Amino acid sequence: MKKLLITGGAGFIGSWFVKLAIKRGYDCVVVDALTYAGDLERLRDVEGFYRFYKIDIRDKEALEEVFKKEKPEVVVHFAAESHVDRSILDPSSFITTNIIGTYNLLELARAYGVERFVNISTDEVYGDLPLDSEEVFTEDSPLKPSSPYSVSKASADMLGRAYFRTYGLPVITVRPSNNYGPWQYPEKFIPVCILKALKNEPIPIYGTGKNRREWIFVEDCAEGVLKITEEGKIGEVYNLGSGEERENLEVAKSILRILGKEESLIRFVSDRPGHDLRYGMSSRKVKEELGFEPKTNFEEGLKATVEWYVQNMDWVERKLKELEDYWRLVYK
Repeated sequence: MKKLLITGGAGFIGSWFVKLAIKRGYDCVVVDALTYAGDLERLRDVEGFYRFYKIDIRDKEALEEVFKKEKPEVVVHFAAESHVDRSILDPSSFITTNIIGTYNLLELARAYGVERFVNISTDEVYGDLPLDSEEVFTEDSPLKPSSPYSVSKASADMLGRAYFRTYGLPVITVRPSNNYGPWQYPEKFIPVCILKALKNEPIPIYGTGKNRREWIFVEDCAEGVLKITEEGKIGEVYNLGSGEERENLEVAKSILRILGKEESLIRFVSDRPGHDLRYGMSSRKVKEELGFEPKTNFEEGLKATVEWYVQNMDWVERKLKELEDYWRLVYK
């Protein structure tokens, strides 16, 4: 049984991966700083089946103690600051966490001889595409990140690939598309739409709402990352998407239909600085080489997500209190 060290394992995507890995019989060690977006409640179903260390990945000494004690065979690195709007307001934590934190992990993985280092990147490292284009990004597309967030993730992405090339560290890079699903922190677009609609409050949509994103259900993403962790080729990059693109306005309207709310709740706000127009990727490589395809179509996943938020408002309300001042800054 392989021992996995999972960074960001109390986060949105990381927690789904931890639960899946435990179900598959892996010995899981979770490292998470438990900042505003981390929450061990996401792992309540598997409490007692993993070992947890509250550590900021910027703290190399503390991380090294975990490597010494646990001797992980595989590192799956989810931990990151990940919200574009926050990176625009204050890029500093994105630079230190996403770049320095990744550097610390790569150095320790090299020093302690891990067998695999799975570096979770993002489709946003590619930059954007024209709205009227049918082009999609492949793993060989150049990286042209647009925001402080995506620049920091592109840096972490390239660091991992440099450590493979220079030091022979067994790095695999995964670039998922936009995730959505239960337990997502309510600062992200889909939870914002759901929760504003439930409260009959205006739903803020940047610009014209025509910006397009490719969406993958979080459980499918976790499955894909585990498949790549198990069978992916060392040194390779894998796009992990669904092929399902939707306009932001279309997503908001779909949520309103599910909840039986009027479209008059939609309110257009000033566009985000440097707002990417469209994300779209080819995930042909992970399908053809590893046989992985997402199981959940967008309509099914969105309905399940809306239902989860409706049924878990106690958790959501606690998070919303943390967001009141932040939303005033972002949606002016």
